Amino acid sequence: MSYIEDVSVSEEWEKAAVGAHHNPHMLLGAHPTTDAAGRTITVIRTRRPLAESVTAVFLDGDRLPLEHVAHGIWEGRHAGPPSAYRIATVYAGQNEKLAGDPYRHLPALGEMDLHLIGEGRHERLWQVLGSHPRALDGETGVDFAVWAPDAQAVRVCGDWNSWNGEGHAMRSMGASGVWELFVPDISVGSRYKYEILTPAGKWILKADPMAQQAEVPPATASVVTLSAYTWADGAWMTRRAARHAVAQPMSIYELHLGSWREGLDYRSIADPLIEHVTATGFTHVEFMPLAEHPFGGSWGYQISGYYAPTSRYGSPDDLRYLIDRLHQAGIGVLMDWVPGHFPKDDFALARFDGRPLYEHPDPRRGEHQDWGTLIFDYGRNEVRNFLVANALYWLSEFHVDGLRVDAVASMLYLDYSRKDGEWEPNVHGGRENLEAIRFLQEVNATAYRLHPGIVMIAEESTAFPGVTAPTSAAGLGFGFKWNMGWMNDSLEYVKRDPMYRSHHEGEITFSFVYAFGENYVLPISHDEVVHGKGTLVSRMPGDHAHKLANVRAYLAYMWGHPGKKLLFMGQEFGQIGEWSVDRELDWWLLDQPAHTQLEHFVGALNAVYRRQAPLWERDNESSAFTRLGGPTWDPNVVAFERRDAHGGHLAVVTNFSGATLSGYRLQLPKEGSWQEVLNSDAVEYGGAGAGNMGFVEAHCEDYDSPAIAIATLPALSTIWFRYQNDPHIPSIGKG
Repeated sequence: MSYIEDVSVSEEWEKAAVGAHHNPHMLLGAHPTTDAAGRTITVIRTRRPLAESVTAVFLDGDRLPLEHVAHGIWEGRHAGPPSAYRIATVYAGQNEKLAGDPYRHLPALGEMDLHLIGEGRHERLWQVLGSHPRALDGETGVDFAVWAPDAQAVRVCGDWNSWNGEGHAMRSMGASGVWELFVPDISVGSRYKYEILTPAGKWILKADPMAQQAEVPPATASVVTLSAYTWADGAWMTRRAARHAVAQPMSIYELHLGSWREGLDYRSIADPLIEHVTATGFTHVEFMPLAEHPFGGSWGYQISGYYAPTSRYGSPDDLRYLIDRLHQAGIGVLMDWVPGHFPKDDFALARFDGRPLYEHPDPRRGEHQDWGTLIFDYGRNEVRNFLVANALYWLSEFHVDGLRVDAVASMLYLDYSRKDGEWEPNVHGGRENLEAIRFLQEVNATAYRLHPGIVMIAEESTAFPGVTAPTSAAGLGFGFKWNMGWMNDSLEYVKRDPMYRSHHEGEITFSFVYAFGENYVLPISHDEVVHGKGTLVSRMPGDHAHKLANVRAYLAYMWGHPGKKLLFMGQEFGQIGEWSVDRELDWWLLDQPAHTQLEHFVGALNAVYRRQAPLWERDNESSAFTRLGGPTWDPNVVAFERRDAHGGHLAVVTNFSGATLSGYRLQLPKEGSWQEVLNSDAVEYGGAGAGNMGFVEAHCEDYDSPAIAIATLPALSTIWFRYQNDPHIPSIGKG
């Protein structure tokens, strides 16, 4: 008598037959039992609908014919405990086919894995969820695991089963909400999705949230992948771990990979990008989001595959190659990371198992109406784990040197971009999103603990306190924060006609008041060269020559200002047209000498910046900064001193007016010779060549008066003066 005749509820068998059972391994596979004489036997069952014959073939060559019992399920019994076997099947008009049986294998996930997932503490989540090629019980195949706690059933379908998952139903791993299945005989490159039976009884098709590769959009399937890359950046990684980024030079070149130069992928961009970044002297590149996204027009900020580098530019190992090459060239790599929201596309995270899962179920907390996107449920352990592990994934698997976290303000405030009545206060009656705050603290603390030397950078546009304060002091724990106030005020100032700038001096100097309240990055980012804002060159006043002079003066002022630096691609050579994701930069501008000179200036700016420790070594210390020219400021001249930890002094002097100031009485902090180490008006950069013959001498005219140098400040220029030594001649007025 068949075992099926002993089952009181045939519905369980029907579910197993159509792949709708929550635990198909309970019925299918190999099951030890005893016969009437008490001897150990094994019952083998497998699903092979429409087969003419089915046979279990053991590793020693023995064959056990199986009998059809019901619903396409075949069964047989052999003496002894379970042993490894494969299934031989004959279909009408075809030869026998031998294949593995998914249901004879134990789960690859251990109890500790499931416990950590439930606690939201699995720091290497990508190693247990998703798809993983492996050998299991003598067979090679791919292990699949997905979190879908509200699903009634889950099955995996792909190009190996004609996208019909009825024969590959996954087993529920209990209260963890994880489903698992090992599928023999498939390998790297297989495309797949999950079929999920929702609580409402509807089958939906979803890409794998933990997939490490996806098809090239607009295709949306996940792809089984396995890295074969061997890294060669060990020296870089060792040096990085020993550094404290706040006390290092950092000038960041932000770029969108697809529109930097047309037609380049992860590998082919390596040589030209390294050449360009080396020539222009930036310390880091920052890639706009490279995680998989369905719509290119989102610039990568609406992500569907958080663990999958976009396949638009090649494979995950191709991206590893690019990062490795950059590191070997001495260039750091930052990447935009977007944990603040995700798109509503049906194939991805939205309502993943038929109900809100990754998104907060309350639309007042779970949806960005302005952006048409969903907001993560930061208070749910598994969701928080998904995001924290994702940050660690990019740092671990791709050796990324830091993450720039997008739209942090939208995460911090429950009323962000919402009207009264559209948001609900937190438990204390406030507007802060306490769950998001805890998430940010956790991801920062964990990233810095596991990856010393990396940087976490917040794009945060409000006055939220302690963004870069350590989590031990109740801060958010970021390493740096974008100085959006400086960016907005200074760009508003420099677009004014120089004739009127003296009336708006506060726009360019107000940042001195708060420059040391956080560890700042000064950004001129992609957001400043789109949507009708123009570019850095086009927003400047005057004719083309004056525009370029304004850009040089502004960039040198920016590089002298406390804080690290970020410049979006194209601005280094004076891009005139607004950036578009659909076309490459206007590289043809470099056929014009003035634009080549600007690019040359940026290279010199970065080179001198890196050599001058006063400009970066004590970036976060107010005691290393003094504004010069008081008590009555010249409204057109902004001057300040920067100091390093070893007695070095550098003065930054910017003349924002349209007139050259000759015989200018420049206050400097020390008597002696001050060398011009950078002059934005130099002829080789496209300027008029006005200056001070390479140095100025500062003298104290009275015993208690400040040191004064008689200097020439070219129109629309910035000069950096480095203190050299004692005066060449005795100071006037000293007896």
